[in-house]
Amino acid sequence: MSDMMVGVLFIFIILMMYYALQIKNTREELLGANETRARILQQMKTSLQNKGVPVTIDTQNGVLRLPDAILFDSARADIKPDGVKAMGHLASTLSEVLPCYTDSSQPNWKRPRSCPASPHRIDSLYIEGHTDNVRLAPTLQFQDNWDLSVKRATNTYRALISQAPQLQSLCAKTPVDCEPVLSVSGYADQRPVPDNSGTEEDRKRRNRRIELRILMVTPDAGEARQAIKAGLEHK
Repeated sequence: MSDMMVGVLFIFIILMMYYALQIKNTREELLGANETRARILQQMKTSLQNKGVPVTIDTQNGVLRLPDAILFDSARADIKPDGVKAMGHLASTLSEVLPCYTDSSQPNWKRPRSCPASPHRIDSLYIEGHTDNVRLAPTLQFQDNWDLSVKRATNTYRALISQAPQLQSLCAKTPVDCEPVLSVSGYADQRPVPDNSGTEEDRKRRNRRIELRILMVTPDAGEARQAIKAGLEHK
């Protein structure tokens, strides 16, 4: 009986060590992906600022921000002439950076040789429209700020694709498909920038923006469970 108890205890210790190792590996993979995302954002920021496009980044949340003043007039969703130029620079920057961290639905596509070695990939890049909390009077085009934010995000997406059609083919591989990376969403005034400095008008100005939010591919929980199961069966 004592030998059996020692054997059970030994197996329990091995299992705990195995689970701890899996957790450690997953944590390191997540941290590595976040570090890669921060480098991507910094590369995009540097490229755009060198081209005269004022942007800010939030590496913790994976966001690149463009103030709407360079893209849209107040309560409008049509991109201004200066905004079209800025979209050209943004499309060029995305075309330089994203192929290093995505796949493509185009046949015979190959990742550029200039890309840095990295195991991490982009799962999604959301083009997000945000507004301030000033109520928008209903018009034939927009019922409220929700409509305005979605339309601005959609027009930003279309402007990027019109200047760099290859962006539309960028995708993230899944076990059965390669899903498009670029997507669109609108949040009206529901996600204000967490910055209370300056005047109320300053805060409203910061909240009127287009954001590019990057989500990285995360470790597959199903694959992790299968690895653990296989390890236990082997034991």
